[in-house]
Amino acid sequence: MNAPTENPPMRATMIPVTPLQQNCTLIWCTRTMHGALVDPGGDLPRLKQAVEQHGVMLEKILVTHGHIDHCGQAIVLATELCLPIEGPHEDDRFWISRLDEDGKRWGLPGKPFEPDRWLVDGDQVTVGELVLDVIHCPGHTPGHVVFHHAPSKLALVGDVLFQGSIGRTDFPLGNHDDLIASITRKLWPLGGDTIFVPGHGQPSSFAHERASNPYVGDAVTGLRG
Repeated sequence: MNAPTENPPMRATMIPVTPLQQNCTLIWCTRTMHGALVDPGGDLPRLKQAVEQHGVMLEKILVTHGHIDHCGQAIVLATELCLPIEGPHEDDRFWISRLDEDGKRWGLPGKPFEPDRWLVDGDQVTVGELVLDVIHCPGHTPGHVVFHHAPSKLALVGDVLFQGSIGRTDFPLGNHDDLIASITRKLWPLGGDTIFVPGHGQPSSFAHERASNPYVGDAVTGLRG
């Protein structure tokens, strides 16, 4: 997956992990070849193989939210490779603290951690020479964040939005109204031509979802963009 320019500043590739097929995304700066893994929930040998295959030098781990398929193995990888962890928002401390418990419930390895940096709305994270904006998008979880690289028109949205669907809000601390507000007030203004990588399934664009998504499409919300 490339940014929509001839010489894109950023490249990204999705690596589905765990039996839940969560999209861990490897992103990297094409000028420096420094990169980050976003949501390394499991299958660490597969992730390390992808990093090596693309010739990327990992410099950090980014986490969108505290569910086990997204960050259950983050601290294991961070410790092994001496990498910092950035994200999510501290409101997801509840979820991260119970990764071991949730791991036993879901049959996945999970280890709680304290990120090197909790993120808040309006923060920025760097990967090589790339600068990504942090957007706090609660609803699926209270501390969920989205990473947006404006020059590439690419957003890494975790479990906020999917192709044809939206994130679940029936887990503890989920909030449906917050999720709808996050999508319509924080994601749609990024522009319809923005491509997003969801936590599960295939990428889509905000324009496509506004035209067709049965939960947050304009026909449902009454918005017009």
